Amino acid sequence: MRRRTLIKPTTAERGGERRCIVEGARQATPALIRFVRAPDGSVVPDIDERLPGRGLWVGARRDLIARAVAEKRFQRAARDSLRVSEDLADRVEALLVRKAIDTLGFARRAGRLVTGFEKTAAALRAGQGVMVLAARDGAADGRRKIGALARDCPLAGALTADELGRAVGRDHVVHAALTRAPGGRPDGRPDGLAESLSVALGRLNGFRAISDGDLENATGGCMQTAQNAGAGDQRMEKAKHGGQ
Repeated sequence: MRRRTLIKPTTAERGGERRCIVEGARQATPALIRFVRAPDGSVVPDIDERLPGRGLWVGARRDLIARAVAEKRFQRAARDSLRVSEDLADRVEALLVRKAIDTLGFARRAGRLVTGFEKTAAALRAGQGVMVLAARDGAADGRRKIGALARDCPLAGALTADELGRAVGRDHVVHAALTRAPGGRPDGRPDGLAESLSVALGRLNGFRAISDGDLENATGGCMQTAQNAGAGDQRMEKAKHGGQ
């Protein structure tokens, strides 16, 4: 019996652009979710893009993954009778939430995460914020106020207060800010931690409904950081601030 050779993702596959198996358009990889065939023949999400095997890429949206499942796009792209879970989109959303929470936890341990409205506002006034987080289920008035202070700082609203709280070991957190790394990057671009968080939250936007304009502005700004770093997700708009 011939042994199947597992091919690790190439450097080129981890960056640049890939083709969505549902829409057919090429997009920057941060705007897509990578899937691979597991040894048991099932399709599994590869959020970190590190699993061996050929990648099957789908746009980072709930509806696109649902279409890929319903229309057997994974089987067609792989030319194989793969097993695909009906709750695949839910699994991807849960993984993205966990990725964002884990990244925020790392930021907290590195001393780069402040929480609470006053501390977040102080970091923004001092020019130390690189990303603001506002709970998607927080009060609209609070989002407007923190958005006005954010100015050009991306403002992300994909996580709930409970999810933000889990990142810092609290019951809930409504406002938080990722602060600048000591020294920062000489070219002014986001550092690796900010990019990783921005990509995870930007992808998560595609799985969570936006119910009002304030929240749309908040979630849209997060992916803008990833766009500046080469993500290119055209669905996300730059955050609007103050009085919106």
